Amino acid sequence: MSINISKCIDLDYINFLIASPTVFSCTEAARCYASKTNAPSHDCFTRLLQKQPSDSEPLWAEVKKLISPKKGYLIVDDTVLDKPYSEKIGFVRYQWSGKHHRTVKGIGLITLVWTDGNVVLPIDFRIYNIDEDNKTKNDHFRDMLDKAEERGFKPKYVMFDTWYASIKNLKAIRKKQWHFLTRLKSNRLVNPDNTKNINVEEVEIPPQGIVVHLREYGFIKVFRIVPTEETRNTGQQTSWIWKKPQEKISAKRLGKLKNTIEV
Repeated sequence: MSINISKCIDLDYINFLIASPTVFSCTEAARCYASKTNAPSHDCFTRLLQKQPSDSEPLWAEVKKLISPKKGYLIVDDTVLDKPYSEKIGFVRYQWSGKHHRTVKGIGLITLVWTDGNVVLPIDFRIYNIDEDNKTKNDHFRDMLDKAEERGFKPKYVMFDTWYASIKNLKAIRKKQWHFLTRLKSNRLVNPDNTKNINVEEVEIPPQGIVVHLREYGFIKVFRIVPTEETRNTGQQTSWIWKKPQEKISAKRLGKLKNTIEV
């Protein structure tokens, strides 16, 4: 029995993606190879993609030799791959897009990257497909960090946007004895002086930052970033950056330390 050899390999599709950064269809890929002898059809590229592993293990196998797991930082972010005209493409759903600042039709991709400040490498990813796996983006966030811990990572900080700054996520990071750096919504409740909880936007925050108690979590250090004229014109707002302090600070000591804590 003879076996037909595939007319295209993964490198053919990769080269197509590099050469055509705005169109990703198998039909377009086949069109790019039309002048090739015994050229592959769009069905060849479709079968090629269907045979590719759907998890991130092949990605990790490629990059792990380039990474120092006990150094550097981990960054979690998500994006929506726009598919406004799709009708029957898998994983496509309506979801919020930070790029468009509205709900759009597309594929949700959550990515975990490692960096040492110079090199940035993806190490894990998840497809947002809640109708099939019943997992939210926050579930994927914790799953990826669990996998990173399993692979031996011990980052200096885990960094992520406001979307992932839930108490459950922060406690999951604390349980690993890792530190985090993220943005804080202006209405998050904190206790700056052991009196009562108030919105963080109401707290007077010196340039060096202060330690406050985040409701349901514990003590954190918070900083305020005031937009410049340039960033204000682009619509960026004041944000609060916060992290777990290096030491536990009692409420009694908080009043004395809040104006003198250094980063």
